[in-house]
Amino acid sequence: RNHGPFAWGPSASKAVETALALEVIAQMALQTLQLDPTAAGPSEALLNKHFFRKHGATATYGQRD
Repeated sequence: RNHGPFAWGPSASKAVETALALEVIAQMALQTLQLDPTAAGPSEALLNKHFFRKHGATATYGQRD
């Protein structure tokens, strides 16, 4: 709320590439809901899996070996 999505990368061109990918994914989500307003979103288990692999006590995403 009160802010838009943001993207970053190791260079300006990679940040733009990430931003464009985000736009395509958002467009796909919107079109899915337009076709089927009752379409299910991701499961709670999948959301937790991706959240906790980065933010949990045993996070592995983005960690150095």
